[in-house]
Amino acid sequence: MIAHLSGSILFTGDRYVVIETAGVGYKVRVALDTLQTLRKNTDNKTSLWIYTVVREDALDLYGFQHQTELEFFEMLISVSGIGPKGALGILNVAPVEHLKEAIAMGDTAALTKVSGIGSKSAQKIILELRDKLGGHEGDTGGTMLGDERDAIEGLVALGYSERSAREALKKVSSE
Repeated sequence: MIAHLSGSILFTGDRYVVIETAGVGYKVRVALDTLQTLRKNTDNKTSLWIYTVVREDALDLYGFQHQTELEFFEMLISVSGIGPKGALGILNVAPVEHLKEAIAMGDTAALTKVSGIGSKSAQKIILELRDKLGGHEGDTGGTMLGDERDAIEGLVALGYSERSAREALKKVSSE
């Protein structure tokens, strides 16, 4: 199985990149944050952790910048009913740390923002992954993430998209 790719970015599509390694171009599906980072990359070199899906009619590669993203993706697809595309959709909603906190706190609203993930699927994800993420809740200083969530909800109420609200908050000092 392909576990890691390093090479030159030949093309960036809507939700994927083509990475050339040793003369072969690999189409790798990536989360939107990863795609934005790769588009900003000026030297066109990249290195991604890969999850390989082999099916009867396809061989799909999913790429992640960090090992922690890959591990969380693997946790998500371990939940019955959540496939690789659904898991990637969940990763498009928020950074991994925020998703882990949402799961640890039982916040189904954070997960139902994904197309194809309803409240029952969100509850199933929380039920199956909460124990695996058990020690996480105290790790990140939950107050700041709660304040961050309130700020995002406020910006969304004012008419901003959730993605643009998250991008704006990234630029704000933590103080």
